[in-house]
Amino acid sequence: MTAAADDPAQQARHGGREWLSLALLEARNELLARLSAQAGSMQAWRLAARAGWFQEWWIARHVQRGRGEAADAGSPRLPGIEPRAEGWLSEAAPADAEQIRGYLARTLEQTLDLLGHAEDAAAGLHFFRLALQHEDRVAEALGHDLTVLLPPPRPQREALGVPAARWQLGSERDSGYVPPGERWAHEIAVPEFEIDAQCVNWAQFAEFAEDGGYDRRDCWSAAGWDWLQGDGRRAPRDVEQLAGSVLVMRSGQLQRAPLQQPAMQVTRHEAQAWCRWAGRRLPTEPEWELAAHVAARRGFVWGDVLEWVAGTARDYPGAEAAASPGALDVIGESVNVAGHAVRPGVLRGCTGATPARWRHAKARRFAWPHEDTQRSGFRSCTV
Repeated sequence: MTAAADDPAQQARHGGREWLSLALLEARNELLARLSAQAGSMQAWRLAARAGWFQEWWIARHVQRGRGEAADAGSPRLPGIEPRAEGWLSEAAPADAEQIRGYLARTLEQTLDLLGHAEDAAAGLHFFRLALQHEDRVAEALGHDLTVLLPPPRPQREALGVPAARWQLGSERDSGYVPPGERWAHEIAVPEFEIDAQCVNWAQFAEFAEDGGYDRRDCWSAAGWDWLQGDGRRAPRDVEQLAGSVLVMRSGQLQRAPLQQPAMQVTRHEAQAWCRWAGRRLPTEPEWELAAHVAARRGFVWGDVLEWVAGTARDYPGAEAAASPGALDVIGESVNVAGHAVRPGVLRGCTGATPARWRHAKARRFAWPHEDTQRSGFRSCTV
């Protein structure tokens, strides 16, 4: 059997029409199952509507879809099948449930019909593979508050030493679908380092807060401190209590989080502040990726949360000047936040809500340092 037949991550990049058809059906069923568990959430219905809209916009309505990445993203579109669709992206509500479910069914039917007639090659399947990634991202977002998909508590383990190595950072060029953020593989010299075996947990993060970490200017970067003063927080998003026990608001209910569970919905500012307080630092991208590949058998655990790493988001050498049409992981330009020029940061790894086809150690996500809506955490390295 080929690698594409054995490995979900390779299937997502190389799977042909038959595999994509089954994967799109599977992804939609998973999305609907997670949506049913949050049927009272306006945000859930907005996300669901976006899944159908994305498929229609880039496939059914996009006359240049067969050109793949060479398509003109701004080319005229065919009329849509639902005049309310774009409004649902910002104002969908549970009252729209029946109409949105119908829209999802019709857009998927369109997608699968057009897939059956698509050229079975990289260009012809590009937007179908992109639509699958987007569908899985929506399902991932819908799964972040589901208790069954939360990361498990893990016993604390000793940090791991990783010897110096030369490492191919990023994904290789091939004929399949490679997300823009992973383009392209290039060799990096990585000095030896020591890295946490698992992410910083609630007990460790609570120590920082109890020691006055949110009030200590010396723990924060200039941009982080100014953001903190404007935000006024004293804990990560949705955390109601850190002292003694950790109480988190999930789906409208207050829940007690296990102390050995990874800290979640942490901003990059908070991750950096914790590291300064602990006398440690965030790992670099090459360190994180190398450890994920070579230290897994020695206890390097990843996949519980998306993990902040050091440095700001940059394209890899050889990347295209402009992101491909419809790209999901695009590096934003610098913005001004509280008087500081801020660039996006990088998140590595995945979460328990991430479908298996996107759970690989080359994956990159980009988010602003103050973003906290994703299930983000971090681990640390020795300085």
